[in-house]
This record gives sequence, C-alpha cells and structure tokens, in this order.
Amino acid sequence: MATLLFPTPASRPPSAGYKVDISRGERIGRVASEWFSRPDDERFLSLTELHATVKARAERATTRTVETREVRVEASRDNPERLALIVPGRDQPVTPTHWSFGQLASLVGAPAGYLRQLPAPLAGINMQHGLLSHRAELMKTLETEDGRVELRAVTGPDYGRIWDHELVAAVMKIAGNGTGDTRWKVPGLLDWSTMTYNPVVDISQDTTTLYASDRDVFLFLVDDLHPIEAGRLPNGDPDLFFRGFYTWNSEVGSKTLGMASFYLRAVCMNRNIWGAEGFEEISIRHSKFAANRFAHEAAPALENFASSSPAPFMAGIKAARECIIARKDEDRESFLRKRGFSRGETEKIIARVLEEEGRPPESIFDFVQGITALARDKPHQDARLDLEGKAAKLLVSVR
Repeated sequence: MATLLFPTPASRPPSAGYKVDISRGERIGRVASEWFSRPDDERFLSLTELHATVKARAERATTRTVETREVRVEASRDNPERLALIVPGRDQPVTPTHWSFGQLASLVGAPAGYLRQLPAPLAGINMQHGLLSHRAELMKTLETEDGRVELRAVTGPDYGRIWDHELVAAVMKIAGNGTGDTRWKVPGLLDWSTMTYNPVVDISQDTTTLYASDRDVFLFLVDDLHPIEAGRLPNGDPDLFFRGFYTWNSEVGSKTLGMASFYLRAVCMNRNIWGAEGFEEISIRHSKFAANRFAHEAAPALENFASSSPAPFMAGIKAARECIIARKDEDRESFLRKRGFSRGETEKIIARVLEEEGRPPESIFDFVQGITALARDKPHQDARLDLEGKAAKLLVSVR
C-alpha cells in the first residue's frame, strides 16, 4: 500500500540517502538547460538573496506609457555603437539593453539583426522613422536608474507586468529561504554508482537551482526529505518519489509566467529530473489582466500543491498497477496498436518492460513505464514529447 514516509534526523542520518529506480517515468531536461546556460552572477544560494536582488532592481525602476512619435533617437558620432533614446519626462538619455533594443525594433517593424549591424547614426535614422510611423502610437517603457538610465523593456501599452520579486515572494511563502528552513529546498544529488539519491548536499553555485538574470527568474525546489512510497519495485524495494516544482517569470517580456509541478525520483548533478510522474503545468501571458491572474490562479496553485496531500497521486499509481489489461502477447500488441503506436514502437515498448521488469507488460502502469522508457531514447524533443503525452493520457485514464 502506498505510504508517505516522514524520516527525522534521529531515524535517518543525513548521509544515508534513498535507493531509487530512475528507469521508470520521464526525464525532464528543463532545469538542466537552465543550469548549463547560467553564468555565476545569475546563480543564487538562497531565496532571500535572490529576492533582495530582484526587489532592489524593481525599486529603481520607472514605468511609463508614451507616444512613440514623441520618442527621439540619439546616435553618437564619436561612438558608432552608441545609441540612446530621449523619452518624454526624462532629460537624461535612456540607453537600451540588447533585449530592449530588439523589442523596440520589433515594435516598429524593423529587423533588429540588420539594425545592429549598422553604424549608430544609420540605425538611429531607421529607428526614428519607425517610431514616427508606428500605427499603435503608444508604447510602455521600463527604465532602471543605476548611475545611468537603462531601458530594460519596451512593450505595448496593455502589457501586464508581473514583477520577478512578486513571484519570488510567493515562493518564499511556502519555501522560506529555500535552503532547508521549510520542507521545500534546493534538490540533492543522485549517486550514479549506487543509484542512491542524497537529499542533503551543500548549496553552491554548482548545485543551486535559484537563478535570475536581467531578463528573468527561474526557481526549482523539491520536498526531498519526505519520500512518498507508491508501490514496490520488482525486487521488493519501495518505489520512492519526491514532490517538486519549478517556476519562471520575466518582468521584461522575454517569457511568460508559469509553473510546473510533478513527482520525481531523483535529480542528478547537472539538474536533470529523473523518473518524473504526474507532470502538470500552467502559464500566464503578460496580458492586460496578468497581475490579477497571478493573484487568483498561479500563486494559489503553488500554495495548494505545496500543502496538498499526495494521496490522489498515490491512488492513481495504485490503480494503474492494479488495472490489468493484457495477459497474452496478442492482447499487448492490440492494446498498443489501437492507441496509435507503430509495430516497431510496440515491439520496443514490450521489450523494454520485459528487460526492466523481468516480465512482459500486463497493467496500465507497466505500459506507461515502457512508453516513457522508449521516449527517453528519442533524440528529438518533438518525438519524445509525443510519446510522453501518450503515456500521460494512459495514466490519467485510470484515475
């Protein structure tokens, strides 16, 4: 029967860790992509530190909605790469970032890549023409003053900004500083040699999963000190899961706001998520009413997941294990073929279950594990996501 384990420091020394079977479930590479791409100055060791940084940035910011025809482009004759804007309400030139220059170019219908190749005076002439003839007439700016005035974002007038610090603050309500003062924390590490997941590791720039740049924030936290036992492995060991979520935002418009929640079996050094089940995701575009949607949808969803019981997840896994749908080879092949799998895929799915379980698939859970195992072998993301989607639908069908 599925149970939730609550080990204490007295009953389980921090170095013990948990035996896990990552041959099951999905591999999620989203966090690994963030981990690979973040330089040191975008990595933070606690939510407290991260929040202080993005909050201070917001406090130095000014937003305004201006008429595009009133914006003046100023190009330097002495520095062919220097281009600035004079916006209404500011006497001091505003210097666009690489990101906001691209936004501005897109807003007025100019090719940003081409403009960047031109000397500043020529780029300025083209940009000025676009601003004067821009049909939408209005644009919203985000300016930050820190020695000089920097233009961080240019959007349409109805852009609904959700500040990065608002998202971090919402996470802090359930996760504290993200380093272990609550059950939610930066994840531990999988030891590949023993297939043991150790939840207790030092948080460093190499292991942290708290990121922020001038364009976005991204946070990944787990509850990995409280494993969930959802059935048994073929050798009789418990099949252990942990709860996890990641969330992201961009106050300058480079991406939506969103969060994904799931159950996982392990996280490795390069922050790949292994053995994931029950993946769910929501996203919110920065439209006119985005702030209201964040307050009424995203933030409550985060709190609900953090405090919810894993009982429905465990019941779903139990039901999938008990739902026997094939006992003969022809039944297995017919079951998969009717659900859109090719003959070759059908043979591979059955073979993977036979290899990993020591018997051919019989239950819904067996088939789901075989499908996700096949998906992990796919080098192309589209093919992998298609298979994982079929597996998810199959698992949901018995809940």
